[in-house]
Amino acid sequence: MTKRKETLDLGVVLERREAANPWIDHSWHAVAVIVGAAPLDPLGPWRRLTEGEGWVQFHAGTLPLELFRRETEGYKVILSQNPPRLFVVLRQVEDPESPHDLAPFLVTACPYEAQDYLDVGDDLVEAVTMPEAVAAFVMAYCDEHHVEEVFHKRKRKPHDPRKVGFGRRRDAAATGNGRGAG
Repeated sequence: MTKRKETLDLGVVLERREAANPWIDHSWHAVAVIVGAAPLDPLGPWRRLTEGEGWVQFHAGTLPLELFRRETEGYKVILSQNPPRLFVVLRQVEDPESPHDLAPFLVTACPYEAQDYLDVGDDLVEAVTMPEAVAAFVMAYCDEHHVEEVFHKRKRKPHDPRKVGFGRRRDAAATGNGRGAG
């Protein structure tokens, strides 16, 4: 029996960049993922990776990339892009004791799932380049599990004006009760 889902742990790299803005002093962006990263709780202390003038990058947590059979169409769409991308969902941290104002919440290879998080509007969704090892992992999963769905155009039925349907009211005389319902 084949597995319904596969997982691959990925480290999320976040960059804190100083902002020349009167309302905010910095901004956060997902910039990469690390294949084979050590486990790291996104809500705990982060590991500083590199820095420059006005910016610093952190390994901000390790999350599983989960692949599901029902989402292979989305994976194939994203693999057809040049370059393919992963989507990192960042969520505000509600705990006032936390050292972070936001943290990585999810990594997905499905653009439709990422769009769902964007539509809600509570989270920040960032696209990062998919490493070649991850692309190979996703492609192998699609090769094993993707089933092409055949499009079936429905046939239209001819209109029968004698039938009651949406938007039509029954004739009160035809029902016999004078209220228009049978």
